[in-house]
Amino acid sequence: MDAHTETGRIPVMDVRPLVACGRRPAKAVVGETFQVTATLFGEGHTTVGANVVLRDPDGRPGPWTPMRELAPGTDRWGAHVTPSGTGRWTYTVEAWSDPVTGWRRSAEIKVPAGIDVGLVLEEGSALHERAAAGVPEAAGRDTVLAASAALRDDSLPPADRLAAALAPEVTAVLAGCPLRELVTSSEALPLLVERERALFGSWYEFFPRSESGRVDVPVHGTLRSAAGRLPAIARMGFDVVYLPPVHPIGTTWRKGPGNTLSAGPEDVGVPWAIGSPEGGHDALHPALGTMEDFDAFVAGAAALGLEIALDFALQCSPDHPWVDKHPEWFHHRPDGTIAHAENPPKKYQDIYPIAFDRDMPGLVRETVRILRFWMDHGVRIFRVDNPHTKPVMFWEQVIADVNATDPDVIFLAEAFTRPAMMRTLAEIGFQQSYTYFTWRNTKEELTDYLTELAGDSAARMRPNLFVNTPDILHEFLQHGGRPAFELRAVLAATLSPAWGMYSGYELCENTPQRPGSEEYLHSEKYQLRPRDWAAAEREGRTIIPLITRLNAIRRDHRALHEIRNLRFHQVDDDAVIAYSKRSGDDTVVVVANLDPHRTRQATVSLDMPRLAPSEDARFPVRDELTGETYNWGRTNYVRLGPGGAHVLAVGPAPLIGGSPHDAQ
Repeated sequence: MDAHTETGRIPVMDVRPLVACGRRPAKAVVGETFQVTATLFGEGHTTVGANVVLRDPDGRPGPWTPMRELAPGTDRWGAHVTPSGTGRWTYTVEAWSDPVTGWRRSAEIKVPAGIDVGLVLEEGSALHERAAAGVPEAAGRDTVLAASAALRDDSLPPADRLAAALAPEVTAVLAGCPLRELVTSSEALPLLVERERALFGSWYEFFPRSESGRVDVPVHGTLRSAAGRLPAIARMGFDVVYLPPVHPIGTTWRKGPGNTLSAGPEDVGVPWAIGSPEGGHDALHPALGTMEDFDAFVAGAAALGLEIALDFALQCSPDHPWVDKHPEWFHHRPDGTIAHAENPPKKYQDIYPIAFDRDMPGLVRETVRILRFWMDHGVRIFRVDNPHTKPVMFWEQVIADVNATDPDVIFLAEAFTRPAMMRTLAEIGFQQSYTYFTWRNTKEELTDYLTELAGDSAARMRPNLFVNTPDILHEFLQHGGRPAFELRAVLAATLSPAWGMYSGYELCENTPQRPGSEEYLHSEKYQLRPRDWAAAEREGRTIIPLITRLNAIRRDHRALHEIRNLRFHQVDDDAVIAYSKRSGDDTVVVVANLDPHRTRQATVSLDMPRLAPSEDARFPVRDELTGETYNWGRTNYVRLGPGGAHVLAVGPAPLIGGSPHDAQ
């Protein structure tokens, strides 16, 4: 390429995925398939070809993946690639002139029409001879040379000479080893490949202090007693147990039940008000036990196949050791006091926010030290509280430092904030992100938002769809009853590879603090909340069987481990949504009634090219929730009760003809 030009001989434009103009890596996990696209073209009637080259962290190229034009005449090409290991990869698009394909197209017109037949066939022979030079003997060099010889054999009719070059075996060889001329390569773009848990996993949040084993009276639980809850969480099929902060809690301005400012001596306070004379972020609340107890809790979870995610909230109670040791880390008002945290209209009198600009290097060092302290005790996942209220560059430095030596450590951004901030936090290192899913309830809202998350956004931001949190009880759940809880679980578990729930969801707890509030009545943030799990299961007051089944379905179907493969289908009822996911031979179709109050009947019109080889195909589908089997095709009648859903596994062999057995 000339030093004064940037385009290249065959222009390669707008390569995607592209994050921050290529300054930051696109994201994938091991085994995740994603599409690389580019706009490319040649001048005049030049026929072009293209391929994608993935290079592993050592710079070794894998087999190049051929690209195809995604829609005729658009010059937009694409190919799907799959990285096989973790680390920092690159991907490159190579475009090239494809003279053999160009000749074929011309020859198929000219030879039958008797135009320049001898010259056309001679040109083809020379091209195939040149092409054969680049074909290994084991890959079929002799096949291409034979085609070249046949094109020159004037003892044969012209049609036979041409047919020899167009034979399927010649086409197959040249598809794998094409004659590439004027090869032009795009800039190598970065790709960060992480472990699968960075994309796929089922999360369960609970407060160990509420799990004492006593349900008659509130008694502060310990990590030893809370470990008794782990087998039940594992049986439901969860992968990650997320713990709110486990550190000492301050007493100054301690909050009482219902967020009151009049805490009594027995009130336990808010776990996010971190720090007391017993210690700060690197200490364990004495009422929960010792670090030996914490280690035993982590080990017990691991034995059940569960990872521990620990809340990391970079804020302090007025009693935190930092307040005296590092006064420069806080905002001091003119009267010398420190302003408490606010998120109007909410006030957090028991929490001091951090001021970063007077000693950011010191805060980075201390934060990394704390994270590594918990990493040394078996924590490899951190749910970061309110990262959007801290400088982006701070998190970039912290995560880069940790992941440089421990690339398996995962950070989840709990940032319900402006899209630009959420996107940037993901770009600078957060492996997962909370989303607006809780507030997306209509078909239009869900379709638009999840299409965005599954599109270009998926290269930078991995969504974790939490159905509730200790702070968020959406009005849809407050007024929709059990069907609403069942529906939202189905949606979260099948729309995204990562989903989560906060303890009590399986009991359909839905009473707000007051009308119009998203806060829970008797919020567990401010008080102990023992639950009689055994009685609830005996009395059938749980949706545990559904949750357990959903997590089993997720593990059984590779298609549900991905986000970029999400596609929506047409339904003639605005209260019924249909979507599918496909990975290799595994295809899942979900149809859900978004109305938690009424039964709905609708016709689902499937986008057949995504599911079957022909518009007229019929194929078996098995409802993974009920075990029933149906025969589906392009249009299908469904009848679903309030909040009901089908999670349909598409059979491997399409059926042609036959009478439909409509799903209901």
